[in-house]
Amino acid sequence: MIDTHAHVAATWEGAAYEGGTAGVLARAAAAGVEHVICVGAGGDVPEMESAIACARAFAGVSAITGIHPHDAKNVDDALWQEVERLCAQPEVVAVGETGLDFHYDSSPRDVQEATFRRHIQLARRLKKPLCIHTRDAEALTLRVLQEESANAVGGVIHCFSGTCAFGLQMLDYGFYLSIPGIVTFKKAGEIVETVLQAPLDRLLIETDSPFLAPLPYRGKRNEPAYVVQTLRKIAEIKGLTVAEVEQATNANALRLFGPRLAGKLAPAP
Repeated sequence: MIDTHAHVAATWEGAAYEGGTAGVLARAAAAGVEHVICVGAGGDVPEMESAIACARAFAGVSAITGIHPHDAKNVDDALWQEVERLCAQPEVVAVGETGLDFHYDSSPRDVQEATFRRHIQLARRLKKPLCIHTRDAEALTLRVLQEESANAVGGVIHCFSGTCAFGLQMLDYGFYLSIPGIVTFKKAGEIVETVLQAPLDRLLIETDSPFLAPLPYRGKRNEPAYVVQTLRKIAEIKGLTVAEVEQATNANALRLFGPRLAGKLAPAP
């Protein structure tokens, strides 16, 4: 299994993972996770650098770096120069997570959009895919992607939890959908329908750790070892074996993010 989106290098919500990054990755390896993409997308340089440092320190880890839409208000020329420098590092397999979040509106909407466009332009220059966060902004997200010709590099709608119609539009535009543990929740009808309709060769799996733990761990701190629950649910929805879905989602991740993802986590001692 490949967890294509997890925050495992930083301390979140005031408490680190048990055993730190080494501990959480050891538990992931023991659960059958072969690779983890560590995301550093806070509003400052240390958050991005922590993801790259994690990818350098641990076999079987890659990084994604950028500025989350919540933190778009923090972007000035100096910070953007660092974004460009860090996204260009060889450990970084995608630019992001970037996009639009009109649910919380932590940054002004026009600022979010401008920063989103800058990320897309950077991804095109670097020839790296995009990792997209979108919430309550589906129509504008698609329009910005189209206007900036984001399909030139492609990417993924991370933690997909939108409408089925939007998911299918993004598939038509050439993007992948990354399915989180939310798909295991009882009120996940739109996500379940999207998984049912989406071709298997366009789906990825993720935890978005430490958030959104799947059943039966809902309410607990999420971590990459739990991505197997999402894999099993997708197999159930599509009437396939777990092995078939695992093989397909791994191949999809390698196709999108490149050969770096062939590196595997060391097994737990």
